[in-house]
Amino acid sequence: MPFDPIYFVFVGPCLLLGLVAQFWVKGAFAKGQKVDTPITGAQAARQILDQNGLYDVPIEVIPGELTDHYDPSKKVLRLSEAVYSGQNASAVGVAAHEAGHAIQDAQRYKLLVIRNLAVPTASLGSNIGITLFVIGLAAQLGWLILAGIALFSCVVFFQLVNLPVEFNASARAKAQLAEMGMFSDEARGAVRTTLYAAAMTYVAATLQSVMTLVYLLARSGGRD
Repeated sequence: MPFDPIYFVFVGPCLLLGLVAQFWVKGAFAKGQKVDTPITGAQAARQILDQNGLYDVPIEVIPGELTDHYDPSKKVLRLSEAVYSGQNASAVGVAAHEAGHAIQDAQRYKLLVIRNLAVPTASLGSNIGITLFVIGLAAQLGWLILAGIALFSCVVFFQLVNLPVEFNASARAKAQLAEMGMFSDEARGAVRTTLYAAAMTYVAATLQSVMTLVYLLARSGGRD
């Protein structure tokens, strides 16, 4: 996006919220790492998966920090080293959250199915939607402007669907961990804080995409 002060009027607060959320989740994760648990993140995920009949879902270690995710295409749960081997509340909370996605996939949770179907168009919209819009605006080509807006709308749709999917996975994680009955009140509190902080990053991303779309619509209306 070429520099436009109006863009930052629309999206700036969301960018700031996203930055704050990123610092918050890193701080919450670091704080939760100081709260010991009787099992590691990998062990917690394995137990949750097995309790839900997902014995065939493997757990793999991947490089990076907070790169944890569940891959629905390959039916595999991937955990960063700190989460996989960490024996603390943050590791257990993140691992349980990703196991929650695996449960969603196994139960064909409708919003997850929709989200997965939306991934290709959302990726396309994220990569070229803004570019088409800028080119269309510069060349005064209305159809190209609309194409850019339509493609970026796919990003907004994805984010709006993804938000309840993430909240649901966290709710499942907390319920599964509570059923285990092996964690202290301090550990459960640290898990809640870590998951809530992580959820705020998704909220910020959703707001940012929505306000970017609002900006594009407003900008296209005033292109003359």
